[in-house]
Amino acid sequence: MRTGTIERKTTETSITVEVDLDGSGRYDVKTGIGFLDHMLEQLSRHSLIDLKVAARGDLHIDAHHTTEDSGIAIGQAVNQALGDRKGIARYGSAYVPMDETLTRVALDLSNRPYLVWKVEFSQDRLGDMDTELFKEWFQAFAGAAGVTLHVETLYGTNNHHIVESCFKALARALRQAVEVDPRKADAVPSTKGVLGGSL
Repeated sequence: MRTGTIERKTTETSITVEVDLDGSGRYDVKTGIGFLDHMLEQLSRHSLIDLKVAARGDLHIDAHHTTEDSGIAIGQAVNQALGDRKGIARYGSAYVPMDETLTRVALDLSNRPYLVWKVEFSQDRLGDMDTELFKEWFQAFAGAAGVTLHVETLYGTNNHHIVESCFKALARALRQAVEVDPRKADAVPSTKGVLGGSL
């Protein structure tokens, strides 16, 4: 069972996350931020990773801490579920269109975190969230999960479509990358024999 459970508590947030990489896309997400819940539900559904998130944060201040810490906790849970990363496909990529918008995500479960973010918005807020917080979520997730993650919206005008296509493309790329290749199920997908560290 490739599962992970993380409990993260700070003076700003209290978050519990459970993931199952071999799930069917079932989710139970409650962050207190409606738009973020919607995006995390999309992440689960389209990656087929079962996801439970229960978060309480200092939303009376703003959504920053809850957004960032949920990215950290989900990333940590995915990292935990991956274990030594033996047998995984490791790489994944996806193009996701949403009406006028097209977003591309390419990732490497390298255990070397890095984010390239080429996404622009034309408005400051979507629902309860500042649009600048979406980069913070992806940065936190990539760092905690050990993912080299490239996200680029190639074109689009509707801000809702832009964000949703980013999460859906991440989901589809993750779905590829976490799959186990039965031909190499006992081997780490690296000539070094380990993922992480220097190139």
